[in-house]
Amino acid sequence: MSAELALLDSNVLVYAYYEESQHHAAALALLNQAQDGLIALCLVPQVLAEFYAVVTDSRRVTDACRPDEALDVIDEILAMPGLRLLPLPGDVVARWTALVRQHPVTRGGVFDAQLAATMLGNGIATIYTFDRSHFERYEELEVLTPQPVD
Repeated sequence: MSAELALLDSNVLVYAYYEESQHHAAALALLNQAQDGLIALCLVPQVLAEFYAVVTDSRRVTDACRPDEALDVIDEILAMPGLRLLPLPGDVVARWTALVRQHPVTRGGVFDAQLAATMLGNGIATIYTFDRSHFERYEELEVLTPQPVD
């Protein structure tokens, strides 16, 4: 297993959860690689909160979870072998504001900037996401898209 951790964006978890998603196979394959010890993946609290927000919102998904169901899924995610939960760094606000000054964003882009700041504060330089354009502005990061296993 590679010693270098890579962060999962919340959309990877959402697509892994919803079988009808066009990205389900690729997202699930990535999680399976982590469970099999082939790659090292991590999460941060913001990713879990974003996952919860999406899966409980009937405007964003066709089969929204009840809050208790979403929390049960989060418990299952946290129990997965090969996934590590990282803390929120103490300097995340300073890192976040510095990133936004360097790469101005508006609206929801601020959450991706905060995620990038959290990653960098934890020494994580790689993120798996299906929203590459949200993170490619941060030259400090390597942005990867999960691929289905052939």
